[in-house]
Amino acid sequence: MRLAAGLVLALISTAALSSGFYVQHAATGKLPALSPRHPLASLAALFTDRRWLAGFGTGLAGWALYIVALGLAPISLVQATSAGGVGLIALLVRAGGVRLSPREWAAVAACVCGLLLLGLSLPAGAGHAVRASWTGPLGWVVASALAAAIAAGPAARVLRAGAGLAMAAGLLYSAGDVATKAAVGGIGPVYAFALLLAACHGLGFVCVQLSFQRGTALATAGLSTLLTNLLPVVAGMSIFGEYLPGGGPGVLRGLGFAAAVLGAALLGR
Repeated sequence: MRLAAGLVLALISTAALSSGFYVQHAATGKLPALSPRHPLASLAALFTDRRWLAGFGTGLAGWALYIVALGLAPISLVQATSAGGVGLIALLVRAGGVRLSPREWAAVAACVCGLLLLGLSLPAGAGHAVRASWTGPLGWVVASALAAAIAAGPAARVLRAGAGLAMAAGLLYSAGDVATKAAVGGIGPVYAFALLLAACHGLGFVCVQLSFQRGTALATAGLSTLLTNLLPVVAGMSIFGEYLPGGGPGVLRGLGFAAAVLGAALLGR
């Protein structure tokens, strides 16, 4: 019963987060240029725009539901249930009158199929096999922060406009989700992970808002959503003891990761 409730909340959460991102992307395109060199002016531009505030509030409600879902179900299962996030953003973009290229449709299809395959494999191996140590989540957060710095810096030069910042946002948001799971699960120093959660989500917020003014909705919100969903599944198996199944479910999971990585490459290229 707890697991089912967690999955329902995860579905509602991803709908709120994805639609909130889409609205924020549309709103930032009509605002003055945002810059980390002028943080107060940039924040004022965002928080005085009613449309952006509506999207931000919707996303915030989705994040609150996500935290509750994490307390009811394993992180890998919660994230895989959020598989429809990229597809929902694509539908919203199309409904807004923007035509998607064949490559973008292929990327969306690969992302959604990959995450759905992960979801099909998870019931066979989503349980906690061992008690997680606090060093694993801490190491994950540190490594994600370093990878985000590379994505927003050197890697951004070879990616689509805004994709580097979106990738950094996805890395930071996913690291914040790992810290959230550690805090909710009472793993290690809870207050320390709460601070890491705030730092990761704060920096992720900066990166994703900057990316919105530089790239399309799919190359920014879509890529960020994909990484935010995909990476915690890996964290669930590697640092939270959520075991990898054998046989058919194991094959499904491997194919799911391959498809999701292909989708990310197509979105960011």
